[in-house]
Amino acid sequence: MLTKRQNLIECIRGGSPDRYVNQFEALALIMASPLSDRSHLADEGYLIDAWGCYQQQVDGQPGLFPMHDAAHRVITDICDWRSQVRVPGDLDDPAFWEPIAERAAAVDRAEQFVTSAVFPGVFERVHHLCEITEALVDFYEEPEEMHALIDQIVDYELRLADMHLKYVRPDALFHHDDWGTQISTFLAPEMFEEFLLEPYKRIYGYWRDHGVELIVHHSDSFGETLVPYMAEMGVDIWQGTLRTTNDIPALVDRYAGRVAFMGGIESQVLDKPDWTAEEVRAEVDAAIAAVDRKTGFIPCLTSGLNVSGYPGVYDAVSAEIDRCSARDFA
Repeated sequence: MLTKRQNLIECIRGGSPDRYVNQFEALALIMASPLSDRSHLADEGYLIDAWGCYQQQVDGQPGLFPMHDAAHRVITDICDWRSQVRVPGDLDDPAFWEPIAERAAAVDRAEQFVTSAVFPGVFERVHHLCEITEALVDFYEEPEEMHALIDQIVDYELRLADMHLKYVRPDALFHHDDWGTQISTFLAPEMFEEFLLEPYKRIYGYWRDHGVELIVHHSDSFGETLVPYMAEMGVDIWQGTLRTTNDIPALVDRYAGRVAFMGGIESQVLDKPDWTAEEVRAEVDAAIAAVDRKTGFIPCLTSGLNVSGYPGVYDAVSAEIDRCSARDFA
C-alpha cells in the first residue's frame, strides 16, 4: 500500500494510485501568522493582522473575514496607500517560530508533506486593505499604484517564505488566494495576467527554487479560465475547484501531469448546520461519478482547510471517499 504522500504523487503525475487521495490527508498543514494581535479574538471575535487589517470571526465559517466599515478600513485612498499601510517588519521571532518548527519536526515526512500554509494571498491582501469593490475599481483607475502595492506585498511574501524555509523546512506550500465567485473570476483573464501572473511566478518560483516540491493553490471558485496562468506559475494542484461551474473532467484531461484538481465536493451544499449522512454520501458519489478520473483529481470539500465550518462534515466526507476507494480500486 502506498503512503499518503506516494499516493498523492501517483495521482497528480498520472501514475498508478492505489486509492483516491482523501482530501488533505497527504498535507500536514503548518499555519503561522506572525505579528498578528490576537488579544481580541476570544472575547470580541476579531484580530488585527500583520498589515493592520481587522479580521472578524463569523459563526459557522472556518476562516476570518475582513472588517471594512469606515472605522476599520486600512486604505481609504489608493493614491495615499504608502502613508496608510503598516508594512510588517522583522518576521524572525524565534519565540514565535520555534514551537511551529517543533510541530513540523514531529511530522512523518515519509507519510505526509510538511506543508507551509500561507493566508491570505496577493489579491486577497489587496482587497483586505482596500475593500473588495474599491480594489476592483482601483485596478482600472490607478493601475500604477496597484502594481506598486502588489510589489510591496510580494516583497513581504518572500520574507515570510524565508521564515518558513528556515524554521518549518517545508516539502510543500499551500497558498490561499480566492480569485473568483461561484460563477466568474474577479478579474478578466487579461487583467489577471497583467497584475498577478508575474507576482505569483516570483512567489512560487522562490519557494520552488528553495527546495519546495509541491505548490498547492486554493481558490474555491470558478477559475477554469485562469488555469493556463496557474500552470505558468508552477501550481501543481488547484484546491477548491467547484464542480458546478468548472468542467473538471475536461481540465483533468487537458492538464494531465501538469496541474491536478482538488475539490468537486461542494462545501456550499454540505457544510451547514443541518447536514445529514445521506446528503454527504450523495454528494461524494455525485462528484466522483461526474469527474470519473482516478488520476489528476483529488476528491475534497471545496473550502480551503482540513476542517469544516460545522462539526462532523469533513470527517463524514472522508469516510465516504474511503468507501468509494474500496469500491473503485478493488
